[in-house]
Amino acid sequence: MTLTGNMLIGQQAISGNREAIRGIDPATDLLLEPAYHGGSSEHVEQACALAWSALDSYRATPLDARAEFLETIASEIEALGDELIDRAVAETGLPRPRIQGERGRTCQQLRTFARTVRAGEWLDVRVDSALPERQPLPRPDLRQRQVPLGPVAVFGASNFPLAFSVAGGDTASALAAGCPVIVKAHGAHPGTSELVGRALARAVKLCGLHEGVFSLLFGSGREVGIALVTDPRIKAVGFTGSRSGGMALCSAAQARPEPIPVYAEMSSINPVLLFPAALQSRAETLAQGFVASLTQGAGQFCTNPGLVIARQGPALERFIHAAADKVRRSPAQTMLTPGIFNAYETGVGTLLEHAQAQSVATGLRGETPNQCQAHLFVTQARDFLANPALQAEMFGAASLIVQCASVEEIRQVLEHLEGQLTATLHLDDGDVESARALLPTLERKAGRLLVNGWPTGVEVCDAMVHGGPFPATSDARCTSVGTAAILRFLRPVCYQDFPDALLPAALKHGNPLQLRRLLDGQREA
Repeated sequence: MTLTGNMLIGQQAISGNREAIRGIDPATDLLLEPAYHGGSSEHVEQACALAWSALDSYRATPLDARAEFLETIASEIEALGDELIDRAVAETGLPRPRIQGERGRTCQQLRTFARTVRAGEWLDVRVDSALPERQPLPRPDLRQRQVPLGPVAVFGASNFPLAFSVAGGDTASALAAGCPVIVKAHGAHPGTSELVGRALARAVKLCGLHEGVFSLLFGSGREVGIALVTDPRIKAVGFTGSRSGGMALCSAAQARPEPIPVYAEMSSINPVLLFPAALQSRAETLAQGFVASLTQGAGQFCTNPGLVIARQGPALERFIHAAADKVRRSPAQTMLTPGIFNAYETGVGTLLEHAQAQSVATGLRGETPNQCQAHLFVTQARDFLANPALQAEMFGAASLIVQCASVEEIRQVLEHLEGQLTATLHLDDGDVESARALLPTLERKAGRLLVNGWPTGVEVCDAMVHGGPFPATSDARCTSVGTAAILRFLRPVCYQDFPDALLPAALKHGNPLQLRRLLDGQREA
């Protein structure tokens, strides 16, 4: 398939008229063809008009038809074969097995949402039957279901060119909810985005859906993004990226005459707690697992373990010594873009110059452009508490160990933390009561709590939570991974005393969709 450099507005391939972006091979700094000219506010207007015209027909699609659409998207992505893998590797510097695995995850989550759509439990059907004889006032027949919010703007992420991009989790969950989607592709992988966008557009056509169900836009500046978020036909936003980018979108969305929700995943350093008994019995093993998680994918994961918290003493010294040794032997890895590499170098440089942060290990130097050297730092709890800058996220393979003088200092450090995506506890049987005492704090601070594992790696399933208190996300009530992500793009509607002929299928008296309903306060089997 020949890449065109075009945007997709419905089924139309359209060339932009703003400044062009190109993919860059970060391993060589070479520009990749073709050029992708950015869209304008006029292109946003066209895409939003199409999405709005598609809304009513798309949200009315039968559950089986919508599920088949999601499955067709997965099949069309797989049909791209090696062309997609080759382009994603070239644009990101990520190894081929990583991209192949990410393609599998992307298609899996589309098929998982298809299963969720068919099951229909997300409709959350509630029925309170009429009680005409009730005194002193009768009760009307009341029936509730969830309906889609409306067209959704999705912003692709830099670090997952497939799983958090054009057909990633935000797009999959919004489409599953019945919302048309307009994606603003990330400038780091425009060719990958075009390939996946064309696969998605083919699925729209194959399934006989309104062309406005999906559009793909490019843009190098703020024009397209802000125009999308402020268009009155857009009813929600999905975003994964920097805190500054997410907050800019939140501000724009809240300044609208009709404010809308922005579900932004932004910043997290994912604290790891090493409890005394675990540290005493397996400090070296913990160090090995920690460095493997820290350096995986050059540390370019939102769940990267950027902070370690433990009580000072000989066992922690053993951990630091072993971890430092492994960091020193860690090979440099190519980062996603020159911009991400430069930001990482700036963040590490700031910490290297910080009087209260001691550098204990630096990884091997790279020989090609944009290669991340791993870094390990140590500080004292009192200094961490006194210096907010020590809590800043470094997007890459760098982590800070906080040495605490007491259990009380550990608690103070946890209370001092901002909201997080994850918090990890490494413990043995002798640590259980100490861990129990900290759980209320951890539950307030993070969306996912792990025991004796590592936070990198996010399973796509029903129980997963990939979210957390600000600034991990802009809305701690939601997850961006797992089937519960569909709830972000729905709202409840109640139907009072409707005749059966007017009720949607999900609410009809005979329950033709065979849904599990909350009927008169009891959950049906």
